[in-house]
Amino acid sequence: MQQLSPLANPLANVAQLETTGSLLDGIPADLEDSVRFAGVRLTQAAGILLRLPQEVIAQAIVVFMRFWLGPDGGSLVEFGAEQVSASALYLTSKLSAYPKSPRSIVNVYAYLSSFPTTFLDPTALAQKHAEAYYVSEGTYERRRTTLFSTEQRILRTLGFNVRIHLPYTLCITYLQALDVFTHPRASELAKQAIAYLNSALLSPQMLYLTHQPPQLATAAIYLAAREVGIKLPDVEWWEVFDTDREELGFLCVGMLSVEGFAQMERGKWEGKKVPMAVEDVQAEMKWRDAGDA
Repeated sequence: MQQLSPLANPLANVAQLETTGSLLDGIPADLEDSVRFAGVRLTQAAGILLRLPQEVIAQAIVVFMRFWLGPDGGSLVEFGAEQVSASALYLTSKLSAYPKSPRSIVNVYAYLSSFPTTFLDPTALAQKHAEAYYVSEGTYERRRTTLFSTEQRILRTLGFNVRIHLPYTLCITYLQALDVFTHPRASELAKQAIAYLNSALLSPQMLYLTHQPPQLATAAIYLAAREVGIKLPDVEWWEVFDTDREELGFLCVGMLSVEGFAQMERGKWEGKKVPMAVEDVQAEMKWRDAGDA
């Protein structure tokens, strides 16, 4: 068995990417992609409202994405994306220095689900409204039970391996190694590189599940340097950071494609909600079947 580096993550293989529990249960691939994308956005929005650091939110997103992988992964026929998102965020916050109570998680997700459309700008959400949003005691007890049971299922599905290494710190370290911080626009480059790493979390190619942190950090720096206009060494510097040209090219294309995919999803679901609960997925499937009849 191959030993992973201390800074490496277990990566998804081709079989896990191509055959998921949802697909085996008859969920169309495009619907699964939409639900996963909406689930990542929901996790990000909830994390912001809960005032969690981006690294904790990113870990929750990776846990959320891993849960659906492979034939033994979770299926949208059994689990709603909203409940998996909430449990992933609860789990990762609990393992961090910023734990959140079940009531806080339940209230924030109830607040987010109260909006009539899926595609909201997370930064525009009013935090004071989220904090003031409460559910009835009976609803809270039911959702807390679901939160705990789904958390346990996530842990079992992932083999209790929820340690996730992220590329953010590596990105700054690599910029220092490239002596970028002597440039007057260095802070702009670093900010843009981090922005690419954040957008990669939304990638339909699931870049955080298929590539290691050094490759992700290198691609983000490469794209950010081109955008900001800072010249990097003429040599193939990315190889020093364990990234070959083919990986770099794939990751750059993947990171740049996120915006187009997001616009396509927004247009596809404009004015309505992506099905984030099991019953909503079932309703969507019935609607599609009726349209095909």
